[in-house]
Parts: sequence; structure tokens; C-alpha cells
Amino acid sequence: MDNPVAEAIAPALPRRDNWIVPTIVQHELAKWVGREVGAEKADEVIGLTQKCIVAPLTTEIALAAADVVRDHKLPTPDAIIYATARTHDADILTCDAHFKGLPNVTYIEKRK
Repeated sequence: MDNPVAEAIAPALPRRDNWIVPTIVQHELAKWVGREVGAEKADEVIGLTQKCIVAPLTTEIALAAADVVRDHKLPTPDAIIYATARTHDADILTCDAHFKGLPNVTYIEKRK
């Protein structure tokens, strides 16, 4: 979406074929985009995520996420995202302040 946050993130994005998208992110995107701009745009965004590496929630990731909740006090969806990244030896690029200060996270503050 065209906004200041997208402009701030763009230079830090890797090539799309290196993006790992946890299924919980697909859920969160469908919910948020559908609410903010409508179901058609949500379908378009989910279609874009399907061109990336989609990482399902496995038992291994679910158990790792439970540890993340305990160790870092993250909400469950964020813990799943973080555990997915760690399982795939990937970094996280985010504007979500819950992740600020965690290892292997690039946090970009939201701009108005």
C-alpha cells in the first residue's frame, strides 16, 4: 500500500523469492486488509503472499512459539511469527513494536 510505512520498509526488503510468510501472517493480513480496504484487496494481498515461501504452523513451530511467549512475553500470533523465523533461520522485518529489540529483527517505526 502507498503510505509512509511502505516507503520506509521498501529499501530493507529482500527479493520476494526470499520472503517467508507464516500462515498466521496470511490470516492477519486477510483480516486487516479486508477490514480496512475490502475483501477484493485482501484476496489480492493473499495472492501475493502465495508467491512467497509459505510456512505452515507445524507442531515444531507451535512448541517453539510457546517458549517465545514465555521468554519474550509476545502475543501468540507474534510468537508464532518469531518462532517461524527462527525455525527457518530467517530475519524479521516489521513495524510491530512487540518485536523491537529482539534478536534477528529489523524494526522500522511506523510513521504518520
